[in-house]
Amino acid sequence: MAVSPGLLVVAGSFAAFRLLNRGLERLVPPPPSARRNRWKWRNIWTSLAHSVLSGGGALAGFCLHPGLSEDMVGTHPPGAHSLVAVSVGYFLEDFVDMLCNQKLHQSWELLFHHSVVIVCFGTAVLLHQYIGFALVALLVEINSIFLHLRQILLMANLVHTPCYRLNSIINLGTYVVFRIATLAWMTRWLFLNRENVPLATYSIGTVGMAIMTPMNIILFYRLLRSDFFKSRRDVQWEKEQ
Repeated sequence: MAVSPGLLVVAGSFAAFRLLNRGLERLVPPPPSARRNRWKWRNIWTSLAHSVLSGGGALAGFCLHPGLSEDMVGTHPPGAHSLVAVSVGYFLEDFVDMLCNQKLHQSWELLFHHSVVIVCFGTAVLLHQYIGFALVALLVEINSIFLHLRQILLMANLVHTPCYRLNSIINLGTYVVFRIATLAWMTRWLFLNRENVPLATYSIGTVGMAIMTPMNIILFYRLLRSDFFKSRRDVQWEKEQ
């Protein structure tokens, strides 16, 4: 039986991100403040690489294929389909990395988040449908670039710097535009197109949105409290997670 090309891309992506993770400590050596948590330093840089690739790729996809924004279901250019498959591979790799290196009580939220994303994106890859919808979801990764940079600056003990302050402001702005607004648009699209989407797929999408929306609202509150109303204890807690 022939293996789906999408699954081959997923497997190749998993292997590529795994290799990148292993080699990052040589490419970007951790500063002294991050050496006791080397796996997290590698993990964040790997996540940053994925966010740049997928966020930038999603923007490029809509620019190069305007039909994606007009038909979220049936249009599936090979490049856009491959980008979603690459993201599935990354989320699988990150899931395994956290499972092996972090205690469950510290990582359960992200593991849960990744499980939902893998199911939703995996459905799009296997069905060759809803690629446009998945690409909209990947616009969230534009904000993730600044979330990961924030973590890198925290681990490097650069909290009290203009760079951290600037990143905090950009992070908050892109959070509203590319995360909250994007999730709101996706929820609205699902509601308006509920009669045109098969029940099983609609259920997966609805459950996904129902999980992601409160998780992102909670994260937004945590960012506001930490970066604009923070105490030293909050900063220290974040560095240790």
